[in-house]
Amino acid sequence: MNRFSYARPTTVAEALSEVRGEAVRFLAGGTNLVDLMREEVERPVKLVDINRLPLRDIEETEGGGLKIGALVPNSDLAWDARIESRYPLLSAALLAGASPQLRNAATTGGNLLQRTRCYYFYDVATACNKRDPGSGCQAIGGLTRLHAILGASEHCIATHPSDMCVALQALDARVHVEGPEGARAIAFQDFHRLPGDRPQDDTTLRPGELVTAIELPAERFDMHYTYLKLRDRQSYAFALVSVAAALRMEDDVIGEVRLALGGVAHKPWRNREAEALLVGKAPSADAYAEVADAILAEARGQGTNDFKIPLARRAILRALDQAANANPQSQIEKRIA
Repeated sequence: MNRFSYARPTTVAEALSEVRGEAVRFLAGGTNLVDLMREEVERPVKLVDINRLPLRDIEETEGGGLKIGALVPNSDLAWDARIESRYPLLSAALLAGASPQLRNAATTGGNLLQRTRCYYFYDVATACNKRDPGSGCQAIGGLTRLHAILGASEHCIATHPSDMCVALQALDARVHVEGPEGARAIAFQDFHRLPGDRPQDDTTLRPGELVTAIELPAERFDMHYTYLKLRDRQSYAFALVSVAAALRMEDDVIGEVRLALGGVAHKPWRNREAEALLVGKAPSADAYAEVADAILAEARGQGTNDFKIPLARRAILRALDQAANANPQSQIEKRIA
């Protein structure tokens, strides 16, 4: 680990004033950043510890939603009574991720910014355009079990690792940030990027910007929802495929659909045109299959991850059936119903 300087501000303004240059990093729970520093993937010259900033509250919004401070621990958020009752999809996704010890340390803002678990990204002896732009991508043609089947480019086939972000994508959350140019809010669908020819940029954050809060809209989807996560073992592991499904039922037909996938792309994947295929229809296996086929029409495997395409199709069908029947996947009894 390289030498670095350290600052511990107490206000957002002070924190922003500490950021000068690209090699400065904000430190919150540190569950990902410290690992990256230990492996010398990240070599910051300065850490700005933001744990004393007043960003630990969950507040009601005027529109009937909730605003979650960026430093709220993942465990506190998952078990918050308002989240459990009003946004159970988010609670379920949080409980599907990591271990209890990691959730106690990890923060809401940090969860958005965690980096890919691509083997080649972590191995500094290999070429990786995300870690070292222009060096190449040894994942392509290599071991790709965890890699993308949607939205990849010739420069990067890594996937985004977060479970929480898949639920936030389905819930149409907004990300509040502050930076040198002031405060702004970013629609969640625009926060993470596809790799294109700049895979080193995971998000649309501008230089020096700090995530301060996440806002959930009033629409809760607290009845017909599920978070279905498929992984290599039942203890904690990153998703091979995950699906956040939320439906609004109108009598016996589907009035609204939210469907986001994790483990398949460089960002939580959502296809609104495909979702629209279900609106106005009665829940059925045929209707679910039409949506799954539309979502996966452009899916492409990399060889050793070809299995993820049929796996994702079956996961979409199962998740929609669980959501329609108000029978969400248990995150305690992890066997798939």
